[in-house]
Amino acid sequence: MWDQQFEELLRQYLPFLPADEQLTEGTPLRDFGLDSLGMVELLAALEGTYDVRFTDDALSIETFESPGVLWKQLADLIPSAV
Repeated sequence: MWDQQFEELLRQYLPFLPADEQLTEGTPLRDFGLDSLGMVELLAALEGTYDVRFTDDALSIETFESPGVLWKQLADLIPSAV
């Protein structure tokens, strides 16, 4: 599972996700308001927060399908991620 920092950051880009609703690995991010501009902003925020760089291959709609998919992409770039 992801760390708290990831969840807090991600929730900032999900305007339709109620604060009390649990974020699961399969939560459909687009259904909760993540649009194409949000994806770009989220990507930049993740890169800055975790000091990583996503490859061009990661810049796809599939990467931002759900928190689980996005975290896997990010965790692969973080040496200490579990």
